[in-house]
Amino acid sequence: MLAASAAMLAMVSCEKKETRDVIDFEEIVLDVTGYWNGSDGSGGFTSGNAAFVNSYNPEWLSWSGFACSNHTDVTTPGFENMYSSIAGSGADGSEKYAVYNYFSGSPDTLWFSIPEKVTRISVSNSTYAYLAMLNGNQFARKFGGETGSDPDWFKLILTAINESGEPFASAEIFLADFRFDNNSLDYISNVWTDIDLSQLGYVKGLVFEIASSDTGQWGINTPAYLCIDNIEGVLLTPDEM
Repeated sequence: MLAASAAMLAMVSCEKKETRDVIDFEEIVLDVTGYWNGSDGSGGFTSGNAAFVNSYNPEWLSWSGFACSNHTDVTTPGFENMYSSIAGSGADGSEKYAVYNYFSGSPDTLWFSIPEKVTRISVSNSTYAYLAMLNGNQFARKFGGETGSDPDWFKLILTAINESGEPFASAEIFLADFRFDNNSLDYISNVWTDIDLSQLGYVKGLVFEIASSDTGQWGINTPAYLCIDNIEGVLLTPDEM
């Protein structure tokens, strides 16, 4: 009995305690506009274990990279509604979430302070991009074309970065896909989609890039915006480093 008890004690003492991280953006302070877009010149913000980069151009009052928002407008088309998720809220009905604006040709990297195994990241279309794909606008064409048979698509590409700063794996999340032989299967997503990246192991960074079938000489015609929320994962513990 003493030997068995000692063995059980040894097994318990060797178990590693997981340190979990949840990034939900709820602690980000927003002003009366309901969004933060980097106009303060800070170059980004942090939430949980991650740093989100932002590039703001005061001359053009424009930004790229990551912003934060609580907007809920799912009906207004166009550039002025760039801060809304088409789902009408954050993931799981939360108030706040991040908005990603991809400046074509210049991906942005989310950096983790401590390497993290990402078990969940929620992604949704922005209202701006969704309505442009659904109906078209002065710059972007309607997905599927007039017949609905054009094989259009819109996706997020995530590339994992290791502690040495090298890319080692990638994942693609389609937020619209019209490539099916059966047109009834074509879709433009209007909900939050959860992605499990745990198979990538511990990552130091995630490179964000948006791609679309509607691309021309000057880059993507589809508004290159999407929303992210609820990044959850397990932190790399000191004895694993």
